[in-house]
Parts: sequence; structure tokens; C-alpha cells
Amino acid sequence: MVKKTKKGIHIVAIRGSVRPGNYTAKALDLVVDELQNLEYCSCDLVDPAELKLSFPGLGQDSDDGSKLRELVSQATGVILSTPEYHGGYSSVIKLVIENLGFPSVLAGKPVALLGVAAGQIGAIKSLESLRGVASHVGAIVLPGPVSVARVQQVFDQDGKCLDETMEKVIRSVGTNLIRYIQDNICPRMTLEAMVRN
Repeated sequence: MVKKTKKGIHIVAIRGSVRPGNYTAKALDLVVDELQNLEYCSCDLVDPAELKLSFPGLGQDSDDGSKLRELVSQATGVILSTPEYHGGYSSVIKLVIENLGFPSVLAGKPVALLGVAAGQIGAIKSLESLRGVASHVGAIVLPGPVSVARVQQVFDQDGKCLDETMEKVIRSVGTNLIRYIQDNICPRMTLEAMVRN
């Protein structure tokens, strides 16, 4: 987990793959870079490869699971990313969701989705499934998830995006989430503060 100093709008971006050099991380890194360039926004990047998360059903909790729940509970919004494996999202992102508790700390949070796949139709199936699970636990899943098709042709080995148009689309995952928060969450928070004062 990478922890940044919180300011204004705070986003938690979660990688859905632990494979070294994975394309999910390369795509999500563009989104995080876009968010970190906004002076009123901070972003924590969560890499499950660095965490020891508990398997569901064992009745155990890990320190990393507790820290992850606390981090997400304090976020203004969340980005979930996943590769598409056999027509579905990764077991890694499902394990992360399972460790976010029941009731889930995703409940009531705006959530943006990003998927990558080697095939020509992209990560559409995995994103549809992930949307269903995130909605089921109470997240406000934003429309317009971004699916990157033929991802191995979009990025080079160093993580550089080779397609300028696709780079803009990938970066829009973050900016669309911020726009939703500014238009819908921030006015509500301001109104609540006025009522309390």
C-alpha cells in the first residue's frame, strides 16, 4: 500500500493483479498519475501483492485487511481495476472485496472500474461481473467503465502507452470519478456542514 498525504478529494486505487509486470498495473498507473496531477486530489495506490489478506470463511482477519478497510472507509471514491481471466474478473480483486468487510466499506462510495484484456473485445465480461458484485455490496458504480482491448499492443514493457487516444480514455477513469464526486458528493458534504453550523 502506498500512502499519500490526504488533501481535498481522496481516492483509493486498487490493482487487481499480482503478476509481475502486469498490464492492469500499467493502465492503473496512468489513472493514478492523472489524479496526482490535480492539486485538490490525493490518491493511495493499493497493490495486493504487498498485502497478506485473509481468505473468506476462515474466521480470521489480518492486519493488512484491517488497514485496507480503514483506508477505503476514509476514501472519497475508489477505483477497482482487473484483468479479464476466462471471461471474469480476477480472484485478486475478489479477495480484496471480501476483505472490505460485511457490511462492506465500499457501501455508499462512488466506484470507477477499469479492465484490461488481451482479446479484441476487451474486458467487457469481467467489468460486467465486477459491476454486479460492487453494486451488490452497496457501491455507487459509475457508468462508463473503461475496457482496454489488446492491451499487450497498447503498452510497451516499460509501461509507456503507445496509443495516445487510448491513454486519454484510460486517464478519464480518474477524471470522471472526480467529476462525479465534485458534482454529487461535495455539494452534499457542504450542505451538511452548513446545517451543522
